[in-house]
Amino acid sequence: MTKMRQTRQRAAILELLRSLKSHPTAAELHALVRKRLPRISLGTVYRNLDALARQGRIRKLVSGRAEARFDGDLRGHYHVRCTDCGRVGDVFGLELPNVDSAEPGRASGFEILGCRLEFIGVCPECRRRRTSPHDPASGTETDARVPGGLKP
Repeated sequence: MTKMRQTRQRAAILELLRSLKSHPTAAELHALVRKRLPRISLGTVYRNLDALARQGRIRKLVSGRAEARFDGDLRGHYHVRCTDCGRVGDVFGLELPNVDSAEPGRASGFEILGCRLEFIGVCPECRRRRTSPHDPASGTETDARVPGGLKP
């Protein structure tokens, strides 16, 4: 692995990401880092996040069609993703059954390089929104069974 130059922008992005408990998208991180470096572009943030992920200094969390999110915490843990809003949270201290890493390779013919496990569910905020009978912000009745919650 070639060593990449540590720029002021890269250092600021890494420091900010490591200070967060959330798992921001590049655009969310860009909005935050602009408070410190007002002239930084979104493209610079994307390039630096990709470089940091390739270096193994952060994790890039990709799941299906959802926008990539980033994690500055490299301690061993799992993630949980909200199916409604896309928010990602950490799950620490969970012991899962040990799987022989050679087994998936034998069954598929793939060379197994690693494994990612992501739990999916509904975050507390979205759960509250789903069960709220009235949306005070809009003054409309809501129905948790209808996507988006609004009653027809």
